[in-house]
Amino acid sequence: MHDLSQGITVVTGGAGLIGSATIWGLNNRNLNNIWAVDDCEAGSSKETNLQPLEIKDQTGIADFRNLFRKDSPKLNEVRTVIHLGACSSTTESDEEFLNDNNLSYTRELCQWAIKNGVRFVYASSASTYGDGSMGMDDEDKDIEKYQPLNLYGWSKQNFDLYAKQSGWLESIVGLKYFNVYGPNEEHKGNMRSVVSKAFEQINETGEMTLFKSHHPNYEDGKQMRDFLYVKDAVCMTLWLAENDQANGLFNLGNGYARTWLDLAHSIFGAMNIAPNIRFIDMPENLRSKYQYFTEAKVDKLERNGFLTACFSMEDAVNDYIVQYLIPNRRLGQFAA
Repeated sequence: MHDLSQGITVVTGGAGLIGSATIWGLNNRNLNNIWAVDDCEAGSSKETNLQPLEIKDQTGIADFRNLFRKDSPKLNEVRTVIHLGACSSTTESDEEFLNDNNLSYTRELCQWAIKNGVRFVYASSASTYGDGSMGMDDEDKDIEKYQPLNLYGWSKQNFDLYAKQSGWLESIVGLKYFNVYGPNEEHKGNMRSVVSKAFEQINETGEMTLFKSHHPNYEDGKQMRDFLYVKDAVCMTLWLAENDQANGLFNLGNGYARTWLDLAHSIFGAMNIAPNIRFIDMPENLRSKYQYFTEAKVDKLERNGFLTACFSMEDAVNDYIVQYLIPNRRLGQFAA
């Protein structure tokens, strides 16, 4: 068992959705010996995510990369790295930027962690599975077959492949997050979850929009996703950070898919408003890259001993909207 109370835990992407939520989760365990790595402008939404949280230090990405590239003694107390810092935009088209930010950064940091005996947990992505036609199995031996649908997915897939070929997956953990949503995602703009965007849209117009289906096997609104509440994502992430007998790639999801219509009705229910849903055409440029079905196969996580039940969609959406979106709160601004 890896003791998270020993030494410093570095959380990269520490002001982002899963990163700030991970720090919140550590704080809930009375742990604050945390180093948050992220670029936050003064007064920004990301800075607001960090304000209620207890951390030891914060640094920007470039400065942090310089520290581990030089094997700086400032990192001597680091015992755990939870590497969540990356470009998470599935529509990003700058391949050079993605290769540096998502591939090179992760490779260099992982190499430093292994060299120094530091527990290393990093964010991969369910986007590596592409359209799902080859399955969504997180067994390390099968990953070469997957064909992501976008450059973001390839940037994650390429590190998974590099880690496997280097033998690193035997001692590190890669987290294949499915559709994560929840408090502290406001900074993501158009990449926010449908829950966040729909809450705003319903308040402004009284309705929410969903993409029509352009696949003959799926009716409008019946496209399916494995939606994962960020509080559940944090629970899984910290469990894997602690349980150092569990290594390799892991799917992080509920283990069952729900439709967009299910999600929409949960949103209206939490807002105590009658459903009013309008379907719109999906942009042409997204149609060939759209995942119509995602469902995390979580057998491997369960075999390794994680048996904690997740929030139901209805309870998660209600918690998010009632406890955070309506009062405009961040994680850590009131008791969990």
